[in-house]
Amino acid sequence: MKQQSRDEAETMDALRAGLGVRSLVMVGLMGCGKSSVGRRLALRLGVPFVDTDDEIERVAGKSINDIFADWGEAEFRNGERRVISRLLGEGPQVLATGGGAFINPETRANIKGHGISIWLRAELPVLMRRVAKRDTRPLLKAGDPEAVMRGLMEARYPIYAEADILVESRDVAHEVIVTDVIEALKSSGALAPTTTV
Repeated sequence: MKQQSRDEAETMDALRAGLGVRSLVMVGLMGCGKSSVGRRLALRLGVPFVDTDDEIERVAGKSINDIFADWGEAEFRNGERRVISRLLGEGPQVLATGGGAFINPETRANIKGHGISIWLRAELPVLMRRVAKRDTRPLLKAGDPEAVMRGLMEARYPIYAEADILVESRDVAHEVIVTDVIEALKSSGALAPTTTV
């Protein structure tokens, strides 16, 4: 990776200062790039990266697929809510959440209070190409994956639209999307440092 220019380093310093103890929380459907982009965003900002699915698996001692199979989606969502609540108190960091996390009203409110949400929105063909590469998506195991994904988009996109920032995820290098996120953060004012009187 090339060394950061002075301007880039100053921009990252300013964004970190504006972030304070809050987390940048990546939200969106499976395959939109939350982990891939989030990991690179954290590296550029110089803050930790946490994938909430990895943390849920660590806490539960089993894979997401096994949690779904053994305990069901409702218990998974309950554990997800608790893990995200705890992680939000450990910022600043970049958190990549599972596709259903932001749908929970309590989690959404918690993210609003302790983080800045970034929706990586992607079109159906992009999502389907990406999720086809892995068979670890429990929600896509029942029925026609494209029909399931289309249903998830219809149900979840209006809720994801409540995120603080929207960035289009598309088939370009991850670094391009990271730059888009940084530009969106800069222009949104969401990371403006607070001043005390």
